[in-house]
Amino acid sequence: MLEQLLQLDEQLFVYLNSMGSERWDGLWLFITNKFAWVPLYALLLYLVFKNFGLKNMLIVMVLVGVMITFTDQLANLFKHGFGRPRPCREEHLSDLIRYIAPRCGRYGYFSAHAGSSMALAVFLGLLFRNTYKYLGFFMLFWAAIVGYSRIYVGVHYPLDTFTGMIIGAVVGYGFYKIAIRFKVKKRRD
Repeated sequence: MLEQLLQLDEQLFVYLNSMGSERWDGLWLFITNKFAWVPLYALLLYLVFKNFGLKNMLIVMVLVGVMITFTDQLANLFKHGFGRPRPCREEHLSDLIRYIAPRCGRYGYFSAHAGSSMALAVFLGLLFRNTYKYLGFFMLFWAAIVGYSRIYVGVHYPLDTFTGMIIGAVVGYGFYKIAIRFKVKKRRD
């Protein structure tokens, strides 16, 4: 059964990855680049400061830093534990896929990009759920787009990104609960 699931995952990857075109490659390379999102991170940091104050902003910054590190290291643990090669490392796929990423790591299960993006989306979505009505939806959409970008550029299977998003959501929720324990709450105007 596992073999069938992996085969379906590979077929879905080939289908989704082959939908790309040179015309859109630049956009998806931009989306998959974590540094491309610095302006968004700066805006989110400003919103945290504006709504929660300096002390809570510092707590949120530390929590986000630990959360991203935790998610990234958990992904590394999974990658080396499962040892599933990335699609860009599979010889039998080389003629079927579009590989446009600048580099191809060794193992891919699960996607740290997808996990970290979803963790941040859930964490901030919950933190701001009573302040900005649609921010949570935007963040979830953003995380899904980042996850898909990993398939588009040829470095992750759909199961890698889906697992990353599920684990990221759980981690984001867990860190939100930690933020509540630290009494991070909106300041009164």
